[in-house]
Amino acid sequence: MKQVKISACQFRVEKVDSFEAFEKQVLELIDQVPADTDYVLFPELFTVGLLASFPDADQLTAAELTKIDKYTVQYKELFRRLAQSRQQIIIAGSHLEKREDKYFNIAYIFDQDGSYVEHKKTHIFPAEANWQTSEGDTLEVFSIGPAKIGLAVCYEAEIPEVSRILSVNGAEIIFCPSYTFTEAGFWRVRHSAQARAIENQVYFVHCPTVGEPGAPLPNGFGRSSILSPCDLAWTPNGIVAEAETNKHTVVTGTVDIDELYKNRKTGAATTFVDRSRREDVYSKYEPYKSMSLI
Repeated sequence: MKQVKISACQFRVEKVDSFEAFEKQVLELIDQVPADTDYVLFPELFTVGLLASFPDADQLTAAELTKIDKYTVQYKELFRRLAQSRQQIIIAGSHLEKREDKYFNIAYIFDQDGSYVEHKKTHIFPAEANWQTSEGDTLEVFSIGPAKIGLAVCYEAEIPEVSRILSVNGAEIIFCPSYTFTEAGFWRVRHSAQARAIENQVYFVHCPTVGEPGAPLPNGFGRSSILSPCDLAWTPNGIVAEAETNKHTVVTGTVDIDELYKNRKTGAATTFVDRSRREDVYSKYEPYKSMSLI
C-alpha cells in the first residue's frame, strides 16, 4: 500500500493592506496542516486580496487585478520558505504574474528543498479574459514527492482533454486550485472534478478560494474535497474528505496510490482503459475523424 496524505487549504480571501497581513492568513491555515501531510494545496488566485493594499484601491476595478504582480517575489519567497521549513510539498495555488508583455495565471509546486515548477493555466474562464490574462500551452506531469502529479486550474477541470492528457502521461493525483464566483460555478468545477476522477481513475483534489471581500474583488463560493473514483475500493460517492462550505479551513485525507492501478485492472468500471479501446468507433466521427484520440 502506497499511502499519500493530502491537505487542502480552503482560503477565505479578505482585503488586506499589506503582504504581511496576507502572510498571516496563510500561516493561520498552514498551521492546521498535519506535520506528516505529503502535499499541501492552496486555491486559485487567493492572492487577490492584495489589490486592497494599493493607495488607490477604492478606485480600482477587477480588470486591474494584474497589479498584484507587484507581490510575485514575496509570494514565491513565502512558499519557498514554508516548503523548506515544513519539509512538505506545497502547491501554492495560483497567482497573476507578468512575463514579458503578457500576464498569466500561474500555479506553482514548491518542493521540500525550496525549488519549484510552474503551470500556466491553459484555458482561461471567459470572465478571466477581462483581467488581460493570456493562456499557457503546456500540460506536464511532475514526479515530485510520493506520487506523479498534475495541475488542472479551475476551468481546466471542465475541459476533459486536460485531465486525460495528464492521466495518460502518468498523473496519479490531479490538483485543482480554483476560484468560483457563484454556487453554480462551484458545482460546475466540482461535478467536473468527480467526473475526471471516474473517467481517468485518478485522485482529484479540488480546493477553492472562498469569501465575500466586496468589490472590486469577486466573491468566492466553494467546498474543498479530495475525490476518488466511485468504486468498491472507496466510499460509494467518491469523497475521501470534504471541508465545510465557505469556511477558512483545512481538510485532510489519505489516499492509496496502489489502489488506483488495481482498480484500473479489476474495478467494476475500468474506464481508464475502456475509454480508448474503441478508437475504431470514435475515429468515424468528428472531432476524432482524421485525429489521434486524446
